[in-house]
Amino acid sequence: MSVAGDETDPLFAPPSGPVRGRVDGAVVRAQGIPFARAERFGAPSRLDPGTELREAVTPAPACPQHPVSILERRLGYRTADIPVDEACLRLSVTMPRGPHPEPLPVMVWLHGGAYVSGAGDLPFMDPAAFVAEQRLIVVTVTYRLGLLGFIGDGTRRTANAGLLDQLMAIDWVHDNIAAFGGDPGNVTLFGESAGADAILHLLATDGIAAKVRRAIVQSAPIGVLTRRRGRMHDAMTAAAEALDESATVDDALALQAEVERAARGFGPASLMPFGPQTGHHPVPERQALRRAWRDAAPRVELLIGHNAHEARFFADAVPALSTLGRVPFVGGRLQQAVAWLLTGLVYRWPALRWARGYRRAGGRVHFYRLSWSAPGNALGAAHTIDLALLFGDRRAWADAEIVRGAAWDDLDGRGRRVREVWGQFASGAGLPQRTTIPGALAVRSL
Repeated sequence: MSVAGDETDPLFAPPSGPVRGRVDGAVVRAQGIPFARAERFGAPSRLDPGTELREAVTPAPACPQHPVSILERRLGYRTADIPVDEACLRLSVTMPRGPHPEPLPVMVWLHGGAYVSGAGDLPFMDPAAFVAEQRLIVVTVTYRLGLLGFIGDGTRRTANAGLLDQLMAIDWVHDNIAAFGGDPGNVTLFGESAGADAILHLLATDGIAAKVRRAIVQSAPIGVLTRRRGRMHDAMTAAAEALDESATVDDALALQAEVERAARGFGPASLMPFGPQTGHHPVPERQALRRAWRDAAPRVELLIGHNAHEARFFADAVPALSTLGRVPFVGGRLQQAVAWLLTGLVYRWPALRWARGYRRAGGRVHFYRLSWSAPGNALGAAHTIDLALLFGDRRAWADAEIVRGAAWDDLDGRGRRVREVWGQFASGAGLPQRTTIPGALAVRSL
């Protein structure tokens, strides 16, 4: 292993094959490393160890995807600017610059985006500041999405392909991260929204507790995980039969819209139609799922929570909320009241029930509420505001609606303190019974 001090071309020799990274300010990056291969609709498989040096200096490409306008506006990016490749099973390792004689804690990031958008290396999720401040390693994972990652009957087409991608990435970390200075025995999964939902499902898979010590579950939409998802996935799988393996990626994306229409009429589940399917490998049936979570609880410590005003993120995207906002005189207050209720129904109350159940099963659980918001911004502490506090820099967030009105020094200052809490948890140092960052975060142990 070579970790850069003054070097400009750090070399690493993991079992998967040698890579050359790059120095970037206070961090070292090894980017776009393939962790598996997969045929379309197939399960991922391990790559043979290579001997040729790989130049790991380019961000991982995203899985092909449609633009999601509300995400682009709120988070200030353009899908059209993101390189894409169907062979997207890549990960990037970001580590602090300089020697670190003791193995470092490792955090594996699973991005959100309703299982249809996003990528591990988008600039607004750059972990550089987090890594440099907290002296830990962050591995960002890019996996298959939408029709390419989460539709299959488990026979002709693999079900849960995107989730299997994530498990393969965790295996890669377990086998290879020591070569980058990381401790494979001190791994924390963390993810937001769909990434947080994925973590809840990963906690129920065989062998996960042998590879993961902790998990941070940020804004998981537990309230839309209803019993009707199985029937909805059946309808979506039938609609996807028109696509064969020889179709172009553009054909696949065009059909994805039809598959999404097949999900309508299934209640709250249709708000996030793509996602893991229970009863298909590696996710147990619903009853066994609860037993698997109980088994994981004593072995995987959990930090779980939500943002104070999650549903405000969707104010102009959900017709009912948008209509309320136009009611004369009281529209704004009505809209915020309904958004408060939806935040409770989808995020807060289901997450608290889940956390208490995990605690009763013998788990160590910490529950958080994140309340920071940009001054004067009607979105408040909406869905994804936690990303602005954890990741990115001034340039990455310059065009984002969700932080409009905030001074960068205030945002970064509060973010630094939130990153300290996340880093303390991931290091294994333990969290106190209560942690409070005034105007930003409250954490309590259950």
